[in-house]
Amino acid sequence: MAPAGQRIDRWLWFARFLKTRTLAAKLVAAGKVRVNGERIAKPSHPLIAGDVLTFVSGERVRVVRVLAPGLRRGPFAEASLLYEDLGPAREPGESADGTAAPPARPRGAGRPTKKQRRDLDDWLDGSS
Repeated sequence: MAPAGQRIDRWLWFARFLKTRTLAAKLVAAGKVRVNGERIAKPSHPLIAGDVLTFVSGERVRVVRVLAPGLRRGPFAEASLLYEDLGPAREPGESADGTAAPPARPRGAGRPTKKQRRDLDDWLDGSS
């Protein structure tokens, strides 16, 4: 008999790795999740504390150890207590999902503010 545990799709959703439980189930069903090095194909696979998960999140391969089952999909601070991240540390400027952060731009660069646009309109109307 298999040890009682929480469904893997439900845990991935509780731990906030995926936005919906349906997406979590599809990721598992596609065979893109490994538990303790073994490929899992059923979203109902039970997870217990101590299991090591390997899966792709964003553009980054995540390796996490399950610390506890989830009771609900709570805030990030609560969700981060469900796992220990075993993957490499993030690069500076890399966001939590593994994608690059938008490049920094100097203040004043980019689209003008509403006030700047009005000032420009006033200046152009006065020069006509």
